[in-house]
Amino acid sequence: MPLVLHEYAPSGNCYKIRLTAAHVGVPLERRNYDILRGETRTAQFLSEVNANGRIPVLQVGDEDFLPESNAAAFYIADGSDLIPADRFERADLLRWLFWEQYNHEPNIATVRFWRTLVGEANLSDLQRAMLPGKIAAGEAALALMDAHLGRSDYLVLDRLTLADIVLYAYTHVAEEGGFDLQPYPNVRAWLTRVASHPAHIPITV
Repeated sequence: MPLVLHEYAPSGNCYKIRLTAAHVGVPLERRNYDILRGETRTAQFLSEVNANGRIPVLQVGDEDFLPESNAAAFYIADGSDLIPADRFERADLLRWLFWEQYNHEPNIATVRFWRTLVGEANLSDLQRAMLPGKIAAGEAALALMDAHLGRSDYLVLDRLTLADIVLYAYTHVAEEGGFDLQPYPNVRAWLTRVASHPAHIPITV
């Protein structure tokens, strides 16, 4: 039985799961939901897919549902070359996955969502007040990545790992949220390296 991805296709969090699956050659059945119409907040979705009302969710078989994008990507990548065998390197990979969800995604992804899908004119007063802080935090995340990638071609090892896939997802569309990548040459070079892998697929696929 194929894995089922409950998703909203333009989301970087959903894309990282599709990209991971492409790299390891795992087929996915895809079920799309329109989050702008509240399709993940229906009683059926909350009771049958994710009580937290969010996507992506990876469905494994008939009864097992795995929410949280990085957990789902890790499940797919586990046992492949995307996950280091060394104990410290594996923990270091997890460090980047946790950092992505705490420092990177809440800022870069949120600003992109607000500006491209919601529209700045439609933001609430609270969202508008939060915007400068999220932009500053997103730029700080890009600066940290750029400094690290100035010392290494990839985030964990000298080759592609799941950490690179997870961070690629929202970094490569950061400019859609108004983030300028020109000050981060190491990030731009890394984006090119990640996208050059034969198994790579774009977010639009």
